[in-house]
Amino acid sequence: MSMNRREVLKAGGGAAVYTALASMGFFAANPAMAAWNKAAFETKSIADTLKVLGVSGTANSADVVITSPDIAENGAVVPVGVASKIAKTEMIAVMVEKNPSMMAGMYEFGANAEADISMRVKMGQSSDVYALVKADGKFYMTKKEVKVTLGGCGG
Repeated sequence: MSMNRREVLKAGGGAAVYTALASMGFFAANPAMAAWNKAAFETKSIADTLKVLGVSGTANSADVVITSPDIAENGAVVPVGVASKIAKTEMIAVMVEKNPSMMAGMYEFGANAEADISMRVKMGQSSDVYALVKADGKFYMTKKEVKVTLGGCGG
């Protein structure tokens, strides 16, 4: 018979089972989820962001593609995707130039992972969106202009 967690808690007296599972680490937070680069998410410019990340130079690459609308109807939820076809991609960072904090998201990949992310970002005004990719120890960057018509300046 297959039981889900709710049925186990009901059958076992709830609190006792929960306490036992918690003591075994069943509900423990994943330490990898807690690690993040706070300084990178507080930067205000491209130069500051690259400095915090330890980037000394970048190259443009056609193998890094940003997928987003040219004109976003609502700046509160702008869909942005980044895909890297560069072998051994280790990290993708998404930055929005005119946002109060440039860094919108940073994703690290394990070996042989498909380097393709999608997210929604908030944009207060029309701006360039940057994608920074680290692959095999080298950095690549590309950008795309996104115009915002609602929820921002729209210019």
